[in-house]
Amino acid sequence: MSHRRTAVPAARKEKTCAVCGRRIEWRKKWERSFDEVKYCSDSCRRSKLTEADERYERRILELLSTRAESATICPSEVARSESADEWRDLMEPVRRAARRLVAQGEVEITQRGSVVDPSTAKGPIRIRRARRP
Repeated sequence: MSHRRTAVPAARKEKTCAVCGRRIEWRKKWERSFDEVKYCSDSCRRSKLTEADERYERRILELLSTRAESATICPSEVARSESADEWRDLMEPVRRAARRLVAQGEVEITQRGSVVDPSTAKGPIRIRRARRP
């Protein structure tokens, strides 16, 4: 049995989820509505962005603005600045905020000094201002 592959339109190859900041891969079922797709999953669609999510983004940018141009910050610094006692619970929301900022071109996520794909990065990360060419 042969399956025909539908070519992915060049303009529709990559989008970023509005909530988690991960890459949304083009799917055949979205062929006619891919421009309207904003979320990568039902979970993200239900979650939506909150005021806290936007606050984490602002806090990342604030912390970076107080550092040297080439400096990095750890997501835990942002989480601790929001809640000294329950900062561990904020780590994933802060990482999501960092991924959204990557999609906006504001920051880069690094591991061991190298820029990594925020959709697939696992383990400890650092956040720095985006380097302009």
